[in-house]
Amino acid sequence: MTKKSDGGNGRDASDQPTSGDAATVSARRRSNPWKLAFVLLLTVGVLAAVVWILLGSRLLVVRDIEVSGTDRIPEADVVDAVAVEQGTPLARVDTDAASERAEELRLAEEVVVRRGWPTHLRVEVTEREPVLSVRADDGYQLVDADGVRIEDADDPPSESPLVTVRGEIEGNTGVAAAAAVTGALPEDFLSEIRTIDATEERIELDLASGARVVWGSAEGNTDKARVLAALTEEHPAEPELEYDVSAPDVAVVR
Repeated sequence: MTKKSDGGNGRDASDQPTSGDAATVSARRRSNPWKLAFVLLLTVGVLAAVVWILLGSRLLVVRDIEVSGTDRIPEADVVDAVAVEQGTPLARVDTDAASERAEELRLAEEVVVRRGWPTHLRVEVTEREPVLSVRADDGYQLVDADGVRIEDADDPPSESPLVTVRGEIEGNTGVAAAAAVTGALPEDFLSEIRTIDATEERIELDLASGARVVWGSAEGNTDKARVLAALTEEHPAEPELEYDVSAPDVAVVR
């Protein structure tokens, strides 16, 4: 028996949709908008619940502020400077603004505020550290690279050489230049420095031995420190000796 073809198009007549099949497809299509509406309502509900939990509920709010990295700065001062009240939803805390407020503290070099879910605010403080000494009326002030006074001392510590600059100490470019130089030198060499005479353009080091180092500007410090180490190894420091590393490629000893 031969099957009937549908007009020669290669499809069996049994492949053609019946009126019952068409009705089923039509019914399914009519039901799709209701399913879509349900999914949308469910999504909106979930989002609304999440927003309420984050911003409106008492579940995810600041209950404690944890401060780390402080030695000289009282933790209470950091908390006050951050200025975030307990009970504030964590999601609403402007961590950048809180960090900037805390960095206004004189001894704070950098402050990073982070959320510590679910109920903590974490404040990481990097304090300023003394790198140089400057002479004061009743002793010495220990300052950082920005010239900010960290603490006072009766005598300059060996790791904070005495620097001489012109003008105000805080924000002084000479202080910054001298700090850049000491940062490039080996720690054991710092105790050999008696004084640093510094401007932005010219730096000279007087050593405890009586020798002198003409450093030049605070550029190429790493190369200059390497060359100075080689020169002092070959020509040990003694009174009246001068090491000129202002041009490290043609450094000389006089």
